[in-house]
Amino acid sequence: MKCKKILVALSGGVDSSVCVHLMKQQGHDVTGLVLRLSPAHEGTVRAAQAAADAMGIPLIVAREEEWFQREVVAPWAEAYRRGETPNPCILCNPSTKFAILCREAKARGFDTIVTGHYAGIEERQGRYLLKKAKCLPRDQSYMLYRLSQAQLSMLYLPLEGMTKDEVRAIAATAGLPCATAPDSQEICFIPDNDYPAYIESQFGKMPPGAFISPEGAVCGEHKGLLHYTVGQRKGLGIALGRPVFIKSMDPQSNRIYLGDAGEEFAAGVLLRDCRWIPFDLPEAPLCAGVKIRSMAKEAPAQITPLAHGAARVLFDTPQRAPAPGQSCVFYHGDYVVGGGYIENQIQ
Repeated sequence: MKCKKILVALSGGVDSSVCVHLMKQQGHDVTGLVLRLSPAHEGTVRAAQAAADAMGIPLIVAREEEWFQREVVAPWAEAYRRGETPNPCILCNPSTKFAILCREAKARGFDTIVTGHYAGIEERQGRYLLKKAKCLPRDQSYMLYRLSQAQLSMLYLPLEGMTKDEVRAIAATAGLPCATAPDSQEICFIPDNDYPAYIESQFGKMPPGAFISPEGAVCGEHKGLLHYTVGQRKGLGIALGRPVFIKSMDPQSNRIYLGDAGEEFAAGVLLRDCRWIPFDLPEAPLCAGVKIRSMAKEAPAQITPLAHGAARVLFDTPQRAPAPGQSCVFYHGDYVVGGGYIENQIQ
């Protein structure tokens, strides 16, 4: 790295604290920035301040609750209310977290932003590429696939080649108080991770509706679409004498359609709002590995770009229960090609 003035996204956790430590070790002028995006982030602000004080760096507190509510919470909640399964981190990263980091870096004269994500950035012929982490169990490239070229161009990820154990060992050797701190929770703005209760408290209670059996008959009452996800088998409260799962949800009729075990697999998916990283738009269909959820295994598929930012993905082998609202992310070897939001399954 050539630059000397670096802005680190600092949460007070072990990953971001080690990033500060590594940048200071390399002789850079480091400042931390913590995002205060909701009342639940007050603990994060305190932890970041404690870490900044311990490491002797200044800390910027970016208070952007209205921004976060508008750009992340509202669209995330609305997606759940119409029967989708959105990922709040994927919504937040390009629209909020990295947008604010880049804004503050440019306004304050920083050349580079650093975060504790496990992934990598590579420049090639003026294009900035996103790569998997070397330690695949920690890889977070899936969460970053929607970052823009402008955002990727300002980003450095020093944990790309490390395992979590190595990061904790660095923290322990450096005497950082976060060395044994637990990993962060799944949804940063909902302390108990009870997203249905949170959404209903903020946006109103969802009406109950009908479960529809595989034969097309009403077979029970659901609690509201946001309490369920496509592919779900447990907790339905349905007794048909055989295993069933949620095949689809219709927000117009407020009905949840069930399928029999063995019907969970889809031949492909239709995507909307696709993003591409190595190029603005592929010139022809391409073959790639795809992940239909963050923890899914990569599966080979053919991807055909369509008009208006859409794409059709056909799996080589049918995949289980792709859920509308989730992201389907494309990979070529270690590189992220792009991805988009799942609109519908292709049977």
